[in-house]
Amino acid sequence: MKGDLKLELIPYDEMESILPLIFELNQGKLSKEVLKSRLQSMLAMGGYQCLGVYDNQKLIACCGVWLLQKLYKGKHLELDNVFVNEEYRSKGVGNLMMDWLSEYGKSMDCASLECNCYLHNEKGIKFWQRHGFEPLGYHMIKNLE
Repeated sequence: MKGDLKLELIPYDEMESILPLIFELNQGKLSKEVLKSRLQSMLAMGGYQCLGVYDNQKLIACCGVWLLQKLYKGKHLELDNVFVNEEYRSKGVGNLMMDWLSEYGKSMDCASLECNCYLHNEKGIKFWQRHGFEPLGYHMIKNLE
């Protein structure tokens, strides 16, 4: 299967193609309308890209990519909304994505890749650790809504 998959950055004018995957990732907790509005705002900010994994023409996985510069680390890629369609899980798609993203980060002169992972997501934590990610601190949030 790995040889049949194509990995590429999704063009901005096709970015809404990720919304069904992101809707599933969020288990329907956010409406498609809210996700679309937020995506449009993210694209308007600049610095956001999304890696897509395609089986033929079908988008089967995605990973949001922010190109950022921070005082503590410098230039880096922050990964978010990583999702692989259920029927493609445990088949090496995540590994392909991480290899691609590592090479992309190097090509962009990034010092690191970073991600956030929910505390209760034990499978996710193990995945990130297998790919060389180490915990640095807590990602904390204060809701204002």
